[in-house]
Amino acid sequence: MEAENHTGTVKFILLGLSEDSDLQPLLFGLFLYMYVVCVTGNLLIIAAILSDPHLHTPMYFFLSNLSLTDICFTSTTVPKMLANLQTHDRTISYEGCLTQMFFFMIFAGLDDLLLTIMAYDRFVAICHPLHYTVIMNPRLCGLLLLASWLFCLAYFIFQSLLALRLSFCRDVEIPHFFCELAQLLKLACNDTFINDIVQYFITGLMGIIPLIGILYSYTKIISSILGIASAQGKYKAFSTCSSHLSIISLFYGAGLGVYLTSGTAHPSRKGSVASVMYTVVTPMLNPFIYSLRNRDIKGALRKLFCRRAGAQ
Repeated sequence: MEAENHTGTVKFILLGLSEDSDLQPLLFGLFLYMYVVCVTGNLLIIAAILSDPHLHTPMYFFLSNLSLTDICFTSTTVPKMLANLQTHDRTISYEGCLTQMFFFMIFAGLDDLLLTIMAYDRFVAICHPLHYTVIMNPRLCGLLLLASWLFCLAYFIFQSLLALRLSFCRDVEIPHFFCELAQLLKLACNDTFINDIVQYFITGLMGIIPLIGILYSYTKIISSILGIASAQGKYKAFSTCSSHLSIISLFYGAGLGVYLTSGTAHPSRKGSVASVMYTVVTPMLNPFIYSLRNRDIKGALRKLFCRRAGAQ
């Protein structure tokens, strides 16, 4: 088929997770439940942190931003998928596809960078406890957050501008439940060599380098914990990192597994099913991991619910 640029009128067809009509109501109910739980849980984490002055610390400042990012991250994909399941219309416009792809990349990048910053925060807290308040001051925390936003915006605006040069034939089928850049590159009619190079570069920059930073931080943290004399001190130090380690394992275990194979694997629904883990399941589990394994969050949530009950 001759490559023609129909980007002005082209529509993409999101094939989703399954074409089985009997599974559509089940998928709709399942993803609606997970989305509601994700948004509600992360909003409760944010509300608990904002309402309790004792949680106005760098650790919980970044946690509240991670929860907000998770809400936005999930909201870029799940509502559209739910609408497609409900209306049985799987099409998405060219403009809508690029917009979804742009915001998905921004919030995925922010998730990645915030997890790295939180690892650095734990490194300073455990390895340099006497200087923690001096190093992790409000100005540095604000600058780290601002730098993360600017970095993601700059790189992914550049990535999106490169995507504008791609040409597609009419009614392109995407074997996924959202518009993912890797899938679009495989389906483009024109040469994607420059886009592929940029994608691999950014994948390495946003995936491998932050992971190296996280591993380095935890190598130092484990070394410091092993140097603590008392077993109680070791447990207390490790407990401050356990929730963060759990989230990192979920995010990188699913996310990197998908993206490291996306460049060579043929388009299939196996990749989209695996993507559910880091796009929906991990943001949904984050509030549970932090609330169930963190006394401060549990205490703040109890106070929040008590105040609500007292007000009524």
